[in-house]
Amino acid sequence: MKSSMLPAIAVSLLAFGLAGCGHAEPPVPTPVRRSVSVATASNAGTDWPCFLGPTHDSKSSETGILTDWPDTGPPVVWQCPLGISYGIGSVTGGHYYQFDRYGDEARLTCLDAATGAFLWKFGYPTDYEDHLGYNNGPRCSPVIDDGRVYLFGAAGMLHCVSAENGSLLWKVDTAERFGVVQNFFGVGSTPVVEGDLLIVTVGGSPPECRDAGRYNMDMVRSNGTAIVAFDRRSGELRYAAGDELASYAVPQLATVDGRRWGFLFARGGLIGFEPSTGAIDFHFPWRARVHDSVNAATPVVVGDEVFITETYGPGSALLRVKPGGYDVVWQDPPGRDKAMQAHWNTPIHHQGYLYGSSGRHKSDAELRCIQWNTGKLMWSEPRLTRASLLYADGHFVCLGEDGTLRLVEATPEEYRCKAEVRLRDESTEEPLLREPAWAAPILSHGLLYLRGRDRLVCLRLIPDNDGVRQPRQSLSLDGRR
Repeated sequence: MKSSMLPAIAVSLLAFGLAGCGHAEPPVPTPVRRSVSVATASNAGTDWPCFLGPTHDSKSSETGILTDWPDTGPPVVWQCPLGISYGIGSVTGGHYYQFDRYGDEARLTCLDAATGAFLWKFGYPTDYEDHLGYNNGPRCSPVIDDGRVYLFGAAGMLHCVSAENGSLLWKVDTAERFGVVQNFFGVGSTPVVEGDLLIVTVGGSPPECRDAGRYNMDMVRSNGTAIVAFDRRSGELRYAAGDELASYAVPQLATVDGRRWGFLFARGGLIGFEPSTGAIDFHFPWRARVHDSVNAATPVVVGDEVFITETYGPGSALLRVKPGGYDVVWQDPPGRDKAMQAHWNTPIHHQGYLYGSSGRHKSDAELRCIQWNTGKLMWSEPRLTRASLLYADGHFVCLGEDGTLRLVEATPEEYRCKAEVRLRDESTEEPLLREPAWAAPILSHGLLYLRGRDRLVCLRLIPDNDGVRQPRQSLSLDGRR
């Protein structure tokens, strides 16, 4: 069914949603032999090894996507129930890695990315409870690099396991080691790899702050551990830097005029730093006065300019960075007229324009296109709910938090929705993606992975080279149909 209605944009793993951790334990997994890899099956495409993908901007280089969708949407290749979390997984080497909670265990599950067949699992105990009643599962995506998987749990447990079989390589309790006072929604900033370092948003505090509760969080101070870098192979501490507390935006790394930079949108504003040493270049204050406000959208870097956005007050700003400082290109003025107020999604830059879901609440969110260098509003589309975007082949794959999937043309001229669908179970007609669908879609080797509240759905967005579309399969996490 074609439509000229609706879309939106990409998440940072903030926590909002459902209470409790009462999902039933799935069947005990039985390992199965790996099938042909995704790369072999599709003969093209790229892995998606971390949050926001290989280029850290929710943009895919893959082409040839299906744009003429049937009423049922792109073909479903496989699907499976999930535990509790807000995050979607990562894909590397024909494996799909998903991080969820089951009962009192935080669990990494490794599946065959092409078939959904179970391969192995790794788990550890957790007693995390959310202060605001949202779900108690992980917020962060797995990070895969050089045969290792890095997991950052909602309570601050950092694990490194083998990507081949899940064996534990090292672990650090960052909350205990650095004195982290539990944030509004737990830990939700996915780590990033830089050379031999794993860079983690920690935000610890001195001992006198550690009994603070959510109602006096503004009294909590930093102990200089906003940014903590570990040796990615051993877990040994390399450095700690930054007088800030943690928020939910993922650190962004980029090369600007030949120099490597790190940008962390922490609780109180943007930190510009040198990722190899932790040396701080600048701090740009940017936070709402609202007590329970957070910064959750990952910075967007284009050339020597960095865009930040939040939804609780100040809105957006564009900075031009330089060693030791920055210049403000533009920023939203005080008052209600803001260019962009992204909540937990990260806007996407494309050909001089920025596309994103702007608005704090489901009811007032709208998809927007603004001019990058001025903040000028080009168009907006209301009543889409908050949503996440993935860019691919001249289009945005848009997943609304209500589970509606849309294909939107990437153009600043006007909002053009090419297709819209609610994926449904063939036998029951029940929606496959239940609210809240907050995780950004991912595309790897022609397969589109979508996450709703309790289910992962894998669609074929790019046909195989021989034009054959794979059959629909429904699996449990142990690979049974």
